[in-house]
Amino acid sequence: MHHLSYCTNVHPAEDLDGILAQFDTYAVAVRRELAADVLGLGLWLPAPTAAELAADATLRRRLRRELDVRGLEVVTLNGFPYGAFHAPVVKHAVYRPDWTSRERLTYTLDLARILVDLLPDGAARGSVSTLPLAWRRLWDPARADVARRHLDELARGLDDLAATTGRPVRVGFEPEPGCVIENTAQAAALLSGIDTRWLGICLDLAHLAVAWEEPAAALDRLRAAGLPVVKVQLSAALEAADPVAAEEALRAYVEPRFLHQTRSSLGVAADDLDQALAERLPGPWRVHYHVPLHAAPAAPLSSTVPLLRAAVRELLAGPEPACDHFDVETYTWDVLPPEQRPRDAAALAGGIAAELAFARSLLPAEVSR
Repeated sequence: MHHLSYCTNVHPAEDLDGILAQFDTYAVAVRRELAADVLGLGLWLPAPTAAELAADATLRRRLRRELDVRGLEVVTLNGFPYGAFHAPVVKHAVYRPDWTSRERLTYTLDLARILVDLLPDGAARGSVSTLPLAWRRLWDPARADVARRHLDELARGLDDLAATTGRPVRVGFEPEPGCVIENTAQAAALLSGIDTRWLGICLDLAHLAVAWEEPAAALDRLRAAGLPVVKVQLSAALEAADPVAAEEALRAYVEPRFLHQTRSSLGVAADDLDQALAERLPGPWRVHYHVPLHAAPAAPLSSTVPLLRAAVRELLAGPEPACDHFDVETYTWDVLPPEQRPRDAAALAGGIAAELAFARSLLPAEVSR
């Protein structure tokens, strides 16, 4: 059974009451729009809320009831943003704390503990996505050694949790432009030797595109390294075949909250879109800007949906699909150019429903949602 969900980091809820309110404001409306009996959520829980839930079984049971009565299910959690994801300026803060920090380890194990109690009865396993070790700057062998020890401790914690509860949860490291692990080649090199019973890769398809990776080659590389694809983020990046001709259109996507790493097919790079424009990098470009899957940007821009389609085909090919957890992650709705932003909550719910309908059309018929 493949599970399809949408990632709730699109909603700016920072505590349990806010998370429950977003279920009523958005998730229930999305489920009704799709005429679905059950809607999957890729739940995002800020670290303080996760700590509270992990410490209190009564709160976890309450959250499970609140999901059940609304026809919602959770098999995956987004553990990349630690907190304050919708603060006025996030940028590099989303990469902190990183895997050199015990706070990151504690947060991730908290999420696994919570997910065990949220999993539907028929779910084979749960998944948690996390950042690819750290932002690349200041990385050195000493920090790498500390991070590896934390990954070993994470694997032991997940092993103990499965032995105690009978519910396995795996953690996937999500390659992202600008990070220590930016692509699948770096994943294969830097995650060699991890405990792949519990640890693997979260493959974000927008990030794959921005890295100018081809899906078949990327998946072959991960298989050769023995790294399982624990989770897939169904996402599409912004593309400009001719950045000079598209300069005005691209400037509409410059905004202060999120980092929009820009990569050229020629191998040159910028850590944000405004930098790429100022330096006039040669094109074509792909920009780390999660654009709605079902609605192409206005010309002369386009999206990497064709690569997304190819990647899903590769993931599902063969007798054993490479992954069974698919999460639509478009968190940038409220920073799209003004004419593309949803005007209200109902319009956002409609947009999320349209994305999920698009994603569902790419997956086998036996998808749980």
